[in-house]
Amino acid sequence: MWYWFGAAALALIGEVLSGTFYLLLLAAACVAAGFAQAFGLAFPLQLVVCAVILVTGTLALRRMGVLKSRTDASRNADINLDIGQVVDVSSWEPGGTAQVWYRGAHWQAQASPGAALQTGRHRIVAVRGSLLVLEPDSQA
Repeated sequence: MWYWFGAAALALIGEVLSGTFYLLLLAAACVAAGFAQAFGLAFPLQLVVCAVILVTGTLALRRMGVLKSRTDASRNADINLDIGQVVDVSSWEPGGTAQVWYRGAHWQAQASPGAALQTGRHRIVAVRGSLLVLEPDSQA
């Protein structure tokens, strides 16, 4: 029984350090498994109790929106510091792509849907992997 409560304590310490709800759910599941052992359930049933609490808790928190990410990191300047930076486009290829020099390397770039394919200064509006999505710079 002590190992379930020890695992719960470690999960709570990890929760305090990380701030995720997953480790809080893990701590609650470990406590429930500890009580299952105290009531004399076999180890496989203790694991089932732990798993049921984890899955049920995760589904409940997702349904309430606690674990749902509300930001699109590819377009959020608070998360991705490349958003809003300026690059120069010297020419566009037929598919609406271009090679641009950015941060000391050549990057593949693509025009944002509906953006004009003009040369000159462009702003990065999104990053998809190593592909920069560009729009003409309105401040140019």
